Amino acid sequence: MDFSSDTSAPAHPLILEAMARASQGMAPSYGADDWCDLARQRLRDIFETDLEMFLVSSGTAANALALSVFCPPTGSVICHEEAHIERDERGAPEFFTGGAKLQLLGGPNAKIRSEDLKAALAHRNPNFVHETPAAMLSITNLTEFGTRYTAQEIAALSELAKGHGLHVHLDGARFANALVGSGSTPAELSWKSGVDILSFGATKNGALGCEAIILFGQARERYPELLARAKRAGHMPAKMRYLGAQMTAYLDGEFWLERARHANAMAQRLAGLLCGLKSVTLAQSVDGNEVFAHMSDTLFHQLVENGLKAYRWHDGSVRFLCNWSTSEKDINKILLEIS
Repeated sequence: MDFSSDTSAPAHPLILEAMARASQGMAPSYGADDWCDLARQRLRDIFETDLEMFLVSSGTAANALALSVFCPPTGSVICHEEAHIERDERGAPEFFTGGAKLQLLGGPNAKIRSEDLKAALAHRNPNFVHETPAAMLSITNLTEFGTRYTAQEIAALSELAKGHGLHVHLDGARFANALVGSGSTPAELSWKSGVDILSFGATKNGALGCEAIILFGQARERYPELLARAKRAGHMPAKMRYLGAQMTAYLDGEFWLERARHANAMAQRLAGLLCGLKSVTLAQSVDGNEVFAHMSDTLFHQLVENGLKAYRWHDGSVRFLCNWSTSEKDINKILLEIS
């Protein structure tokens, strides 16, 4: 009953097999290999546009490097107060940008509301020397509460941000989980809605450790800057073919979408089971592979004592995370343990 995190899940065997195949013989280093080239082309096909891509091994590296490309040390990044870059990255965005500030906004379900962003931007004055003016907007999809931004919501926020000269970053550590339930295409959920730079996650959905930083449109002009910053930060491994092999396998056909659909389906099944228990209620909608449920301490402790691994969240709910390897047996065991 391990629902602690989708990063606790094993790497998918097909990903490991792809890495083993990539380990045959010699290959150019630092991203000049065939696997990285193929990953870039597959992403261009998936997002229906020309783009630039750089692979890193962690979501924190992807987010921090992406933000550093567009936010100067004297600027700030507007994000939700629950965003991963605020709560879970130990100051990496501030460190990689050379001292930029995170400007936090509230909003239910870890989503920034258009009216709150509009109010924040109304007070922005880059010419006022005492201010730290916003240079970027960063949103997360799925959010840290497992909720999803629609393409229309992203477009509305992006329009406001760009009206004030801000670039838009999307933290897509669970982009696949957000996508499969949205009814939108990858393009509609990203660059067509105004996203300039995307942290495209694979680690949480079956990869060993691989994320892509994707630059769309005119943002591609900053690709040399991204490379320089990645190298300086120690995020340009010599044997990048192993990252490229992961991403090419991840993007092979429907693999990445099928893994996300499974994780989301398991979350829906889990939510249904939990809602059938006395005194258990959902904290918010289940839009992807995360379930947040309010339950008594007695029930939570009983489950933990019988092997449950899940976190009590800071809003008082319990967070359950499903992943590509979650089975119906894992979910049904919860019911067995309290019967």
